[in-house]
Amino acid sequence: MSDELVEQLEKWLDEDEFQEIVDAVLEVPAEDRDYEQISYLGRALNNLERYEEALEQFLLITAEGQEDALWHFRTGYSYYNLKRYEEAASAFAAADELEPDDEDTLSYLEWSKERAAKKAKAAKTAKKPKPSQAPLKLAGASDLGNLWNDRDPASQAYMSARPTDELIEAVEERLVFKLPAAYVALMKLHNGGIPRKTYFPVSEAGAGNETADYIVISAILGIGKEKKNSLGGAAGSRVIIEEGGYPEIGVVICECPSGREVVMLDYRNNGNDGEPEVVHVDRDNQYKITYLAANFEVFIAGLTSREAEPTAAVSAINDETVVVGAETETEVEAEAEAPLDIDPESIKPFILVEQDKGGMSVILTVGTYKEELFQLRENEGFEGSGYDWASLAAVFLEEQMPELSGTIRFDPEADMFCAYSADRAALQQFAVRFKAACEDDELMKDLFSRAELD
Repeated sequence: MSDELVEQLEKWLDEDEFQEIVDAVLEVPAEDRDYEQISYLGRALNNLERYEEALEQFLLITAEGQEDALWHFRTGYSYYNLKRYEEAASAFAAADELEPDDEDTLSYLEWSKERAAKKAKAAKTAKKPKPSQAPLKLAGASDLGNLWNDRDPASQAYMSARPTDELIEAVEERLVFKLPAAYVALMKLHNGGIPRKTYFPVSEAGAGNETADYIVISAILGIGKEKKNSLGGAAGSRVIIEEGGYPEIGVVICECPSGREVVMLDYRNNGNDGEPEVVHVDRDNQYKITYLAANFEVFIAGLTSREAEPTAAVSAINDETVVVGAETETEVEAEAEAPLDIDPESIKPFILVEQDKGGMSVILTVGTYKEELFQLRENEGFEGSGYDWASLAAVFLEEQMPELSGTIRFDPEADMFCAYSADRAALQQFAVRFKAACEDDELMKDLFSRAELD
């Protein structure tokens, strides 16, 4: 590589003009790029937070990089930001061996080991799906009271009138897929809406997090064309797939709280007219597809509250016979607590979740919301995980709402922040105050400066 090009690349590095570096190196034919050029390219991609691409470049020069501490460090940096902590720790250890006692290397090595250990522990103790309880067969649409949460104001955006056979046929023609009989039967009783049980357990890593043991849905789309949030509507399955870049494998039937995940009917194995499987697709994890259930019926049966064992909400739907969860009438009534005192829209992207025994949770599927705040201390290991949000919320609660310090509790996961309380009013008060604080950048920076890494 010419001295002139090296000088220009260094200048761009000093000026944080990383895209200029990428463009300049990519002008060189791939077969002509040398070790130094690829190193500059990988480093620039890391700085642009394009870690997968950076890692691909560094791996091209693996043989030449074995004796280069900087190659190991930069490769480790890519692994670390991709949350591949074991590989990151290995790379930083190699960098430290070649150039001992570098402060940055030692810091990242320590953080990688800590997070690798936490990840391994979470994977070891992850909850596994449990068999559904034997269902109770109850007749009539009134027995769906424990499946749908019609008291949620957001439900009106998803509920439509019962579909006619002609409408079902028209929607299927638009989607190019035949809808499962169980789904159609359920929609003829209650056409779309907000379910009471919004968690579905998974037995493999997925849903945007290597240690996740459940996915969360926010709504089930109904059969229709006129209502925006129906299968054939203006924000329906086809639009979600096209605008979100989701794989063309079937039909989107459920939205998720983050807005960047969906649950789909997957027709790949049985054809457009066959019985589809149910899968979760995560846009932020390179559109990873996670298997959920063999069919729609099993999926609905497996929906559960977060801390509850999976129970059958619907196990068989034939004509007007509906199978609902094996809960007692008392338990169903316990879920029907007093209406919310706050507008759920006012705390988005946080969402309120009813608990089985009358309490309430507020949850946030972590992602891009306030990510710039956590970047202020990313060199210390903060990455905006559910644990990091809980650390921040703990400082907020202690300093801003100390009167609730013994009432509000936290139960985060890697990809989700969760605060909960048996006192519904207290939880809603916390949710409103915490959301307001999140919109005050200076206050949040001040609070976050005292948050401790979990």
